[in-house]
Amino acid sequence: MIKTYHHTPKSDGYRMPGEFEPHEGTWLLWPVRPDTWHSGAKPAQRVFSNVAEAIAKFEPVTVCVPANQYKHARTVLSPEIRVIEMASNDAWMRDIGPIFVTNEAGHLRGVDFHFNAWGGLKGGLYFPWDQDMLVKRKVLDIERVPRYDATDLTLEGGAIAVDGEGTVITTKECLLNANRNPDWTQGQIEERLQETLNIKKVIWLDQGMVGDETDGHIDEVLCYIRPGEVAMSWTDDEDHPQYPVLKQCKEQLQQATDAAGRALTIHEVSIPEQPVLQQEESQQLDQTEGSYERKTGEPCVATYVNGYLCNGAVIIPAFDDPKDQEAVNVFQRLFPDRVIVPVPSRELSLAGGNIHCITQQQPRTPQ
Repeated sequence: MIKTYHHTPKSDGYRMPGEFEPHEGTWLLWPVRPDTWHSGAKPAQRVFSNVAEAIAKFEPVTVCVPANQYKHARTVLSPEIRVIEMASNDAWMRDIGPIFVTNEAGHLRGVDFHFNAWGGLKGGLYFPWDQDMLVKRKVLDIERVPRYDATDLTLEGGAIAVDGEGTVITTKECLLNANRNPDWTQGQIEERLQETLNIKKVIWLDQGMVGDETDGHIDEVLCYIRPGEVAMSWTDDEDHPQYPVLKQCKEQLQQATDAAGRALTIHEVSIPEQPVLQQEESQQLDQTEGSYERKTGEPCVATYVNGYLCNGAVIIPAFDDPKDQEAVNVFQRLFPDRVIVPVPSRELSLAGGNIHCITQQQPRTPQ
């Protein structure tokens, strides 16, 4: 059994690195849930496979699959991708998996926050989430990485963006939501984030993108590309449903300074046309009591910043939209030393997330 610590990463000199820092590898889960993924999850599995294969060209990838999907996943995924049998309720490794922290001596540990399926019994997306809650421990067990118990705070990985130098950006809509941490004040949450991620400054945005079923996750709004710089979702169309909230987010970011006292450099990335769940896709979803209702014709959140920074590459969503190439150009300018790899990922948007939401990085530690 892995060792569990009840004190904090900060007290031990551990911090959460930025996603842009070097990785030891990437973790994913395998989609099967029929009330999340239409058509028996087969279209989603193809997207997950394509994402895993794209990342595997640059760093090691592990895909965790349920027992009855092991032979299938092992067959369709390349031999260099590690496939491990693991139970879960769904496949959002960003929110279900551990948040890794490192220290200057080159040691690795994992933080285990509480997970309640994005709202528990007050607006959560499904029930139960008992197997999801065990994924962090299982991953840490496999890697023989000690665990910090932070299960007093409900926090998903997609709700935070860190710069690795003491700053985290998040939204009040998510972390201050009554369905996450109803008994916590903003100040108490800040203090807990300081202890568990070893950060010095929290930048609070009021809310995330309209229609985000995760209650305003920051990874649909922006990503850190390096300390002091973010890429953020944007539209110039003042009649677009996302324009008011993105304008407000940008204004709040412009007024903020990070832990080092820097004003943030903001790079706009135009969002594509928001995909819509088609009737035939809706009909191929299982309707179950207690699960989130995905309605025909409702727009889903889609953005290019919900991608993934891996070693030597940026894996970004693609939507067969004219703005796809524009997004590739923007990210190539921001990351001249990395390969920009677009992966068609409309299926992920239909289920409420995208590439960042299905991945979790394991940082590389100095040997």
